[in-house]
Amino acid sequence: MSNPALRIGIDLGGTKTEGVVLDQQGNQRARRRVPTPRDDYDGTLRTIRDLVAALEAEAGGRATVGVGIPGILSPATGLVKNANSTWLNGRPLDTDLAAALGRPVRLENDANCLAVSEAADGAGVGCGVVFAAILGTGCGGGIVVHGRPLSGRNAVAGEWGHSPLPWPADDERPGPACYCGKTGCLETFVSGPSVAADHRRVTGESLSAEAIAARAADGDAACRATLERLCGRLARGLATVVNLLDPDVIVLGGGLSNVEALYGALPPLIERWSFSDRIDTPVRRAVHGDSSGVRGAAWLWRPEEMWTLSAPAAAP
Repeated sequence: MSNPALRIGIDLGGTKTEGVVLDQQGNQRARRRVPTPRDDYDGTLRTIRDLVAALEAEAGGRATVGVGIPGILSPATGLVKNANSTWLNGRPLDTDLAAALGRPVRLENDANCLAVSEAADGAGVGCGVVFAAILGTGCGGGIVVHGRPLSGRNAVAGEWGHSPLPWPADDERPGPACYCGKTGCLETFVSGPSVAADHRRVTGESLSAEAIAARAADGDAACRATLERLCGRLARGLATVVNLLDPDVIVLGGGLSNVEALYGALPPLIERWSFSDRIDTPVRRAVHGDSSGVRGAAWLWRPEEMWTLSAPAAAP
């Protein structure tokens, strides 16, 4: 039985692979999560094939399939590049999945899937240009323009985390070493592990970013100072996004997006560093939270339908 209104999204992570089935209105029809077979490319193909079969059996119909990955397909080679799940790199994942599933498959970077999801029926509903930032173990970024993900000519659009920290202070130069081989990348300042490392350098105390945020909310002065440094650095990075892209909304996802203090602190700081007399770009938490990536993968098919599904966003 075929049901063209069903869309499957797959979020291929380093430790887990999650799948969801959405209907035409964005309602969830089925959802499953299985372990990712690390360092096993053929096993990854089988896992996605079996997950799709199970989801279709539960939802009662054949569906389109979109997959979010922690990397991107290179326009030059058609092979995966920049994936921290390294066993995917250098592989024609879209072609191999299409063969395994017997249908075309759309692949996209996981940060772009976050942006697609939130543009479809989340924090970016009704917005023409959405910039979504993942603030977790890394610092990814995704761009959606009128419902469609923008990857760019070289498939690196939105990779703001590997630009240098803007307007660095003397004690921020040259910056920590980044796994990409450079120093001072924004990711080395505003990801979860980087916030913990910054706090440890200043105080000598080892705390997770989540614990720092909790203690700051309880009035701990050292933790509040760490969050203030994070807000200042994050605002400088987002100001460059505003200067270059001027999105209608900035959406935050990942673990640090749960730090409530960010949403009051960031807008005036972004305005301070942006090249404009006034900045009214709202900064919003991802509505779908951890589910945004898998939902965005489902919406990779027929994204032009997004704007018929939801009312325009409320004013910030």
